[in-house]
Amino acid sequence: MSRLTLNARLLILTAAGGSAALMLGALAFQYLGDMPPCNLCYWQRYPHIAAVLIGIAALVLAGRLWPLLGALAAGTTAAIALYHTGVERGWWDGPSTCSASGVEGLNTEELLNQIMSAPLVRCDEVPWEMLGLSMASWNGVASLALMGIWLMAAQRS
Repeated sequence: MSRLTLNARLLILTAAGGSAALMLGALAFQYLGDMPPCNLCYWQRYPHIAAVLIGIAALVLAGRLWPLLGALAAGTTAAIALYHTGVERGWWDGPSTCSASGVEGLNTEELLNQIMSAPLVRCDEVPWEMLGLSMASWNGVASLALMGIWLMAAQRS
């Protein structure tokens, strides 16, 4: 088993730490900012958790596989974030469990069922944005940067 170079170790710490920071930010918005996440927000969190765990493994078990898996995790959350951005902007429909649907052609019972099964937080609404980008958009941008850092770590592993 090869040992990690200091440069690779720092890149892994930066990438895994970036995912940890994004998770802490998401939790701060949720619990301190009283902004509960939608389903797509939750989906974006899982690859970040995986990236943190992969980072720990990468520091203990040297090898190129771990940073490549970290890049895959970061790329996955970036893809989900960009999909979520499209849902927020109305570029495409989101999952039926977290987007509004029309009420045309529904009878009273169907309408009541739709209302009762509707999620509390919708994926197609932007609860917060900065510089014209939503939280999902910022997560996508940051996750693409983290993917690049993971790939640099893989090159140096």
